[in-house]
Amino acid sequence: MNKSYALLITTLFSVGANAATVDEKNITMDAALIISQAAVENCASKGYAVAATVVDASGDTKVTLRNEAAGPHTLDASRRKAYTSASAKQPTSAMLATSQSNPTAQNLGQIDGFLLLGGGIPIRINNIVVGAIGVGGAPGGPLDDQCAQAGIDKLNQKGAP
Repeated sequence: MNKSYALLITTLFSVGANAATVDEKNITMDAALIISQAAVENCASKGYAVAATVVDASGDTKVTLRNEAAGPHTLDASRRKAYTSASAKQPTSAMLATSQSNPTAQNLGQIDGFLLLGGGIPIRINNIVVGAIGVGGAPGGPLDDQCAQAGIDKLNQKGAP
């Protein structure tokens, strides 16, 4: 085989291999720790004992923290909210509102692993969803949202590690 054909075949195989893969941006463990710790601390400063889970872009858990006084149910709630938000790339409170107002979306909560309660917010870096945080345990979804957002804000103040 001459060198031109060998080069053509090598090029075709490498183009095919590149077309069959996807590069995914994900949150680092250090960034996930900053966000989850800030969220739990923000809630604690308001008297709420919560759990916070940060997942990567695929919805896999990176970090989970739980206040000593938070109930055991807060662990699963925070994880499911984070998973839901990462999966849909939108806040869980917005998904809840959509499911309540749009008949075609009313079964969103039936998707395995989803939890349509406030407290799940996607984490974006350079406008790319790299993960999500879920907070569970404050008395109401809007308060979980506030604590989750405080965690994201803390990362933005520090700058992503």
